[in-house]
Amino acid sequence: MMKRFSIVFLCLAFAVGAAVAADVAAGLKSGSPDLKSAGPLAFAPEGVLLVGDPVGAAIFAIDTGDRVRPGTIAAVNVDGIGDKLAGMLGTTPQELLINDMAVNPVSGKVYLSVSRGKGPAALPVLARVEQGGKIEILPLENVKFAKAGLPNPPTAERQRMESITDMAYVDNRVFVAGLSNEEFASRFRAIPFPFKDADVGTSVEIYHGSHGQLETRSPIRTFASYQIKQESYLLAAYTCTPLVKLPVAELRPGAHVKGTTVAELGNRNRPLDMVVFKKDGKDYILMANSSRGVMKITTDNIDKIDAITARVANTAGLTYETVESLKGVQQLDRLDDSRALILIQAESGSLNLQTIPLP
Repeated sequence: MMKRFSIVFLCLAFAVGAAVAADVAAGLKSGSPDLKSAGPLAFAPEGVLLVGDPVGAAIFAIDTGDRVRPGTIAAVNVDGIGDKLAGMLGTTPQELLINDMAVNPVSGKVYLSVSRGKGPAALPVLARVEQGGKIEILPLENVKFAKAGLPNPPTAERQRMESITDMAYVDNRVFVAGLSNEEFASRFRAIPFPFKDADVGTSVEIYHGSHGQLETRSPIRTFASYQIKQESYLLAAYTCTPLVKLPVAELRPGAHVKGTTVAELGNRNRPLDMVVFKKDGKDYILMANSSRGVMKITTDNIDKIDAITARVANTAGLTYETVESLKGVQQLDRLDDSRALILIQAESGSLNLQTIPLP
């Protein structure tokens, strides 16, 4: 009887999983996505890869078919991945740029967005790294995909590359940070998934303590979702390096939202990537930076900390420690609850993928 129950349960579980996959893929149609560039990456459910196209001012959802969960997610370590990708694409490492990295939470496989060449004319490439280290180029012909265009993107070339600076899937919506061509240029857009037309977005205003002023034009560089007192927030980091909390409930189309600055983490610095993780019963933010290394930031009292509303000379608000063992980190993502994957530039200049324990 128990064996029969187990078989029935497994069949039901398989059917439910197949139904979820079918629902996610229902809004996707076969074709060839017209990517103009490959920038920020994120994952929707069931292995659907979200690709930001700053040059084309659009978000693509691409069905990778990658939805098999292994019994164990193995570490991923690839030395010289920049050299290997350049060789596969018939170019040199100097003519190749890895723009972002995302781990498929279902399979543990790693996805990279790549530019072959420099500037807006660079060719977009998507690559996948298996757990054993095998690299393959993702085909972009005859795949299931959907596209959502972003209204009012910047027209100037430099600002156009910042029309999408980061994105994440949260509660059946794709949140997209970047610039628009409007007066309050810094924008957060929430696109229902499966895709519908993108709205005009929410304009975001913050107080920048190291600059001593309100800002509406500086784009969010990286952000992550986080629950505070059972409410959904986005934790967003800007250049020079204010960390701001934004309530998801207020990010409505056409709204103007003032974020709460909960930390100033040092000027002359650009946040590169961030994740939230739990260690010894406490929540932390792990943030990679251009000139201030990798920070492990506490979230203690984030619900009641005083907002920063006046100029600060150095750092203030939430405290952090620098992870001295991690240098040259350009991208990071969680591999699982205890490990992270990093794209790191070695002293030799080589780009390597490494799996590390969360600090």
